[in-house]
Amino acid sequence: MSDLFKMSDFIAGFWRLASWNYTPQQRLTLIEQYIDLGVTTMDHADIYGQLQCESLFGEALSIKPSLRSEIKLISKYGIKPAFECTPERYVNHYDTSEQHILSSVDNSLTRLHTDHLDLLLIHRPDPLMNADEVARTFKLLQQSGKVLHFGVSNFSTHQFELLQSKLAPMNIQLSTNQVEISPINMNSLHDGTLDLCQQNRISPMAWSCLGGGDIFTSQSAQAVRLRTVLTRIADHNETQDISQIIYAWIRALPSQPKPIIGSGKIERIQSAMSSKNIRLDKQEWFSIWEASTGHSVP
Repeated sequence: MSDLFKMSDFIAGFWRLASWNYTPQQRLTLIEQYIDLGVTTMDHADIYGQLQCESLFGEALSIKPSLRSEIKLISKYGIKPAFECTPERYVNHYDTSEQHILSSVDNSLTRLHTDHLDLLLIHRPDPLMNADEVARTFKLLQQSGKVLHFGVSNFSTHQFELLQSKLAPMNIQLSTNQVEISPINMNSLHDGTLDLCQQNRISPMAWSCLGGGDIFTSQSAQAVRLRTVLTRIADHNETQDISQIIYAWIRALPSQPKPIIGSGKIERIQSAMSSKNIRLDKQEWFSIWEASTGHSVP
């Protein structure tokens, strides 16, 4: 198998980049701040910001091209939304065909001002995905040097195993599965997704670690229970930021998930990085599990 993709402990997520209204120089400064903090893996997707976020990032990177050697770029493909800027599409749909994969990669390379992606992910499972076709296309991209590593996002264990079975004869190993992991959504902890990652010795990427903000603002019984427990554990660990406890809780999982930080504010990024100094004991960890489920372990 080919060498696995190696990620930084945290990953910079840029799906909101277009909404931050940063100048090119401000975007460049943000990239440099991430690098200075040791966050060198940068996560994108072709559709983010209605096809704008990769271009905004690439514009900033073009100001200082030497930074490209200090970072690893991830992009995702496969979702074709019916945006206003894509009037030819009248329904949201998926496309994992060879033609779409190749064109998506070329478009991302152009937008990001780079000659290769370090990692390419299938954004979501496609019921019409031909695994043999995808595997052949991945091999073409690898041979061309346009993509160095491959992975998936939001795949079930069986979907992951199907594609891996087609890639194995080509000496390609899927490097990650980017999935939702948070105290408010623990499905991946119990449906075998993280078990398969641990079995294959690959680190999952964790998106929506903070539950899309619901942990902080929702008045649901689950969110209220979580805030109470997280606050108590935060006090014990001498921090007032419960997000640090959430990141520590996720990073305690044996599959070693890499949390994606989706913030453009240096204070939030620094706070997330500080969570590396927090080690939860098993009772603290399971207190959060119990607050999420509303019941004790069996």
